[in-house]
Amino acid sequence: MKLTPFLLSAAFAGVLASCAPNVTGPQVGRIVNSVTGQEGTVSFSRGTLQPRLGDPFASDNATIRVGGQTYSGRTALLNSGAVSPLPAGVGLSLSLGGTAAIGTNGAVGIGTRIDTPRPRAAVTRSGNLIARTAGTPTLTLTCTLTVDETEHGIGDCTGNDGVKYALQF
Repeated sequence: MKLTPFLLSAAFAGVLASCAPNVTGPQVGRIVNSVTGQEGTVSFSRGTLQPRLGDPFASDNATIRVGGQTYSGRTALLNSGAVSPLPAGVGLSLSLGGTAAIGTNGAVGIGTRIDTPRPRAAVTRSGNLIARTAGTPTLTLTCTLTVDETEHGIGDCTGNDGVKYALQF
């Protein structure tokens, strides 16, 4: 048995194994009570912070733990603005101009330009999260979210008691 293919296979398997926890685990963040400063955690199931047409009564994809309470709920996200038909970072402009003069000094010009690719602006989506506790009395948190393409984002929550919270995930 040759040692080089064995070592390369082991190294490749190690690289793949090191990536697995990052792909399969939930998206975790924090929540902070704006009055007391008490911190908690927020977690979202991976892949669920994407815009989708879906059932608003589907299973919950978010869990919030703060102040000794556990809330669970579902997010709803909307796509952001219009999408350009050109590749990311490419611009196209067309211009037409002319002058008229008495005599021989008239001119007409047409020009086009394709701009070089620029870094693409970050795409963000907005949405909300409605979460509630399972116990009696039922407590609720209503949150507004802003999420980027990598499922990271920020948000603000308000409890049914009027207390405000800040989210980072």
